[in-house]
Amino acid sequence: MSEATLTPAELAAELGVSTKTLMNWRWQGIGPRYVKLTPGRSGRIRYRRRDVNAWLVSCAAGAAA
Repeated sequence: MSEATLTPAELAAELGVSTKTLMNWRWQGIGPRYVKLTPGRSGRIRYRRRDVNAWLVSCAAGAAA
């Protein structure tokens, strides 16, 4: 991947949540978009910086409404 990506641990630290919270958000479909690099239940996950930024903007817009 040539663009900036974050591991779940990196994103969790940045957002101040646990990796388990990110996992729950993925399961519920409410967190930032992610890319699954390997198949299966324990496949490697990465978050694109642009997707995280877009998600943060949408959260802020929803809170302001």
